Amino acid sequence: MLWFPAPASFTGDDVAELHVHGGTAVVASVLTALAGIAGCRTAEPGEFTKRAFLNGKLDLTQAEAIADLVAAETEAQQRQAVRQLDGELGRCYESWRTALVGALAHLEAAIDFPDEDLPAETVGQVQSAVRNLERAISAHLDDGRRGERLRDGFRIAIVGPPNVGKSSIINVLSRREAAIVAPQPGTTRDVVEVHLDLGGYPVTLADTAGLRETDDLVESEGVRRALARAEESDLKLVVIDAGAWPSIGRESLALIDENAIVIANKIDLRAVSEMTIEGRPVLGVSAKTNVGINRLLEVLQGEIGARFGARDVPTLSRLRHREALRECRDALSRALDGLQSKRGLEELPAEDLRIAIRAIGRITGRVNVEDILDVVFRDFCIGK
Repeated sequence: MLWFPAPASFTGDDVAELHVHGGTAVVASVLTALAGIAGCRTAEPGEFTKRAFLNGKLDLTQAEAIADLVAAETEAQQRQAVRQLDGELGRCYESWRTALVGALAHLEAAIDFPDEDLPAETVGQVQSAVRNLERAISAHLDDGRRGERLRDGFRIAIVGPPNVGKSSIINVLSRREAAIVAPQPGTTRDVVEVHLDLGGYPVTLADTAGLRETDDLVESEGVRRALARAEESDLKLVVIDAGAWPSIGRESLALIDENAIVIANKIDLRAVSEMTIEGRPVLGVSAKTNVGINRLLEVLQGEIGARFGARDVPTLSRLRHREALRECRDALSRALDGLQSKRGLEELPAEDLRIAIRAIGRITGRVNVEDILDVVFRDFCIGK
């Protein structure tokens, strides 16, 4: 048994740890004995981390990082969670909050003491500070949702005409028979998903129905879902038949853009030289013989890595943070408009700065957290 007296424990409370053999019967016996002690109960999900937050050992961003670390399935997800747990995100937000508090203090001094000999440039300095913060927060929000996508998984849709080998490619990439492969067209009717770890990044790969005009109601619904999945995906693998080149179908042609990688499958049946479609290079592969598959994996890892590349400021990882920062940015914009109007009504910009401070404080838990604690901790594991 180890004893950790407050406040030096993880939670900040007095904590005792029992280290026992890991056999199921032994652990069950210990838990049964503990349950017989008056006042002793099982911890709620996330209760230890919640106590650590309430005792000032962690801020809310670090508490959320613990949940992300427990749920991490890939190296990149783990790195993001550890970086946030180390306090990088919290320190960034706290520095912005501190700057806002300073700006508000100077503005309120100008409001409350108009007859005092305050520097004439006080309001101008506040305006400059608010403008810099608005730019920094706007840049932070304009991140393409990289952090959220890393938590949830990078989405790739495999699209193209029927019978070009889309299902064969997803089977090769996943190294299992995830999708049914058959010679007749229209075999894939619904979206088939496979979860992969590509270069340490979480990826959801989706096989879709072949794109073509059809009177079959079920197949037409599959085509609709394929187009919808292509639209919402982060990257598209547009597959064509090397043997049918240069014919690729207008439905597939319409999907080729900056978020598409064009693949010519079945090069074991017809070798293809260097070719381009819509100005984009075509990658030749054979799902049957695995020729070109390693190159395809390299290209995919390069595309994903470029989009998740390291940044100086930790990325946003939750919708809660994004909504609070949007509220903060909007309040700063209103404050700037009021300060620039030069009407002598600094009270309204001051109130907008207070709104901005409260919004950013909710992210780390500095203010108004009672209504969000249950949301933060409800998905934790028991005992975390």
